Amino acid sequence: MKPRTTFLLGAAAIVGIAGYLMAGAITRTGVYYLTPQELAGRVAHDSTFVGIGVKVGARVVPGSIQRAAGGREVSFRVTDGGQSYPVVYRGIIPDTFADSADVILEGRLGRDGTFRATTLLAKCASRYENAPRPTDEKFRKYRATPGYRAVTTART
Repeated sequence: MKPRTTFLLGAAAIVGIAGYLMAGAITRTGVYYLTPQELAGRVAHDSTFVGIGVKVGARVVPGSIQRAAGGREVSFRVTDGGQSYPVVYRGIIPDTFADSADVILEGRLGRDGTFRATTLLAKCASRYENAPRPTDEKFRKYRATPGYRAVTTART
């Protein structure tokens, strides 16, 4: 066999093995989060699901946030519109955490029905909005702000 053919076969084998290992790692570690309703369904069908680490994605119930005196512990309720759970989290609270914020929680559901979160990630879509359209009143105000510079794209 020619040295070039041997090199190509070796390279193909290495790429194939690396791809196989990456695909296996992604399927083992890729975690989908559950909604509160999905979590309730799993717990109803399998009581051993309580106490197992899981990710939950939901929305904070407005008016339910209660901060402890120390400031590093917070309790609140989350819901997906169909099911809600009380949550207790101890740690650094994200700046974007507020009423009606979408959150991703990582932790365990206790036997008492309280979700004890070890990780709290908060999204805040209200802080980001689309740029105004040229026909909007908002656009004229936007153009009047100091430092506004129109960006044009050249067409080729």
